[in-house]
Amino acid sequence: MLDNETKAQLKQYLELLESDIEFKASLDESEPSNKVREFLTSVCELSSRLTLVESSLNRTPSFEVNQPGQTSGVTFAGLPLGHEFPSFILALLQVSGRAPKVEESVIKTIKKIDQPLSFETFVSLTCHNCPDVVQALNIMSIVNPNISHTMIEGGMYQDEVDEKKVMAVPTVFLNGEEFSSGRMELSTILEKILGSVDISDIDQENPYDVLVIGGGPAGGAAAIYAARKGIRTGMVVDTFGGQVMDTLGIENVIGTPYIEGPQLMNQIEEHVNQYNVDIMKNQRATDIQKNEFVEVSLKSGAVIKTKSLVISTGARWRNINVPGEKEFKNKGIAYCPHCDGPLFAGKDIAVIGGGNSGIEAAIDLAGMGKHVYVLEFLPELKADKVLQDKLYSLSNVTVITNAATKSIEGSDSVEKLVYEDVNTKDQHELNVSGVFILIGLVPNTEWLPDTIDTTDRGEILVDSHGMTNVPGIFAAGDCTNSAYKQIIISMGSGATAALGAFDYLIRQ
Repeated sequence: MLDNETKAQLKQYLELLESDIEFKASLDESEPSNKVREFLTSVCELSSRLTLVESSLNRTPSFEVNQPGQTSGVTFAGLPLGHEFPSFILALLQVSGRAPKVEESVIKTIKKIDQPLSFETFVSLTCHNCPDVVQALNIMSIVNPNISHTMIEGGMYQDEVDEKKVMAVPTVFLNGEEFSSGRMELSTILEKILGSVDISDIDQENPYDVLVIGGGPAGGAAAIYAARKGIRTGMVVDTFGGQVMDTLGIENVIGTPYIEGPQLMNQIEEHVNQYNVDIMKNQRATDIQKNEFVEVSLKSGAVIKTKSLVISTGARWRNINVPGEKEFKNKGIAYCPHCDGPLFAGKDIAVIGGGNSGIEAAIDLAGMGKHVYVLEFLPELKADKVLQDKLYSLSNVTVITNAATKSIEGSDSVEKLVYEDVNTKDQHELNVSGVFILIGLVPNTEWLPDTIDTTDRGEILVDSHGMTNVPGIFAAGDCTNSAYKQIIISMGSGATAALGAFDYLIRQ
C-alpha cells in the first residue's frame, strides 16, 4: 500500500512529531476495513510514537487522530491516500502539537466560534481541490474543541454518496446539512460561518502605490514585480489561485516539466508573502472610480485608494445557458473531470465541447465511465489531432457533431440531455448521469465601469505596457485581449503591467 520511497519520506515527517499519536480505529473484517488496518499498521511500524487502538466510531472503517487520552476532532473515513496523503501527514503533525502555518489572526478567529460544528467532507482521492478543504477543516477542529471534521473517501462510501446525492467533490456537510461544494480556502469557510472578513487592520486612508485585483498567475506576478520596486503594494483577492487551482497537470511552464495547479499557486502565494504585500482575501471588487486616486469599492463596503491599479481578475468556464444548467450544477453538471470524474464511475456521461479541454476530459472520463458522448456544435472537432486520434481509438466514446444542446433534465440530479441537430433540426435525447461542460472561458469583467474599454467579449483592451484607456489603470492575464490564454503568458503580462504601473508612477 505504501512503497518504500513513500515510507522513507513519511518516516522523515514522523520525526517531527511533538507528542505521541493514537489512531482510534473502527474496523471489522470487511475488505475496506482490512485495507485501512493494513495502512495504519504499516504507518505505526515507522515510529514508536504511533499506536493503533481499535474502537467503535460512527463509520466503519474510519479512524480518529488523537493524542493519547484526548480527542482532536479529526477523523478519516476511508483511506487518506492519493491527493489526501498530505492531509493525513499534516493532521499527524498538527495534532501532535506542531502549529499550523496560518496567521495568528486566523487562529484567533477560529477560537471565537462558540457553537458546535460537525463537518463532513466527501472527497475523491484524485481530486486536487479536496485537500484544501480537508486541511482547512482539520485545522479548525484541532484549534477549537467545538469543531469536528470527518474526511469521507467517496469510493469507499459509495452507498452514502448515492444516498446524499453527492455529485461533486469536495462536498461539505455541516451538522447533517449540505454546507458547500467546491474548493474553498480557510478564510472562505470562516466568512461563510461568521460573515465578511474584517480588514480594519489594513490602512485604508493612505493610498497604495500599486493595488492588484485578482490572485491568479497574473495577479501574483504583478504583486511580486511591484513589491520588488519597494513601493506600497496591496492585493484584493476573492480566493488566491484563480482558475489554475482547477488545473491538474501543467507541462508547459518553461523550466518546470510538470507541476499541478494547486502546487504552482501555493508556490506563487509563498513567493508573494516574501514581500511586504497586503493581501486582502475574501474581498470582491464591485466598482472602480478614477478621481484624485483610483478608488476601488469592495463588496464588504470598504473603499481602497491607490495611485495605480492592475486588474487581473482572470476568466471562468463559459456557461451554455440552457434550461437545467443552473439547477443541476454539482448535481450532475461538472467542469473538472479530475475532481468529479470518479463519482460517475460506470455511468453514462456527456461532454460538451470539442476543443482540447473537452477532448482531454472525454479521454479521462472514458477510463471511468460506462460510455462517453462528446457533443460539438461545429461540423468537426477543434482539438489537436493527437487528442482526436486518441479519442477515436476508444471503444466507449461516441462523437456527435453539429449538436446544439437544448436542455439538461432530471429530477434531483441529471438524468438526460436534449440536443438538436444543427442541420436537420431534429431533437435527440441522451440518457446520462453526468454532463461536463468545457466550451471555453469568459472574462471576469462584467463588474467593471463603462469607462474602461473592453472588446465585445468583455476582454479589457490594453497597450504594450498593459495600460487600459484610463491612465493609471492597467490589466493583465485572461481578463484582457491577450491573443493566447496561457499561464506563462498571464505571468508575463502581470509583470508587464506592474512595470508599466511603476513607470507611470515615476513619470507623474
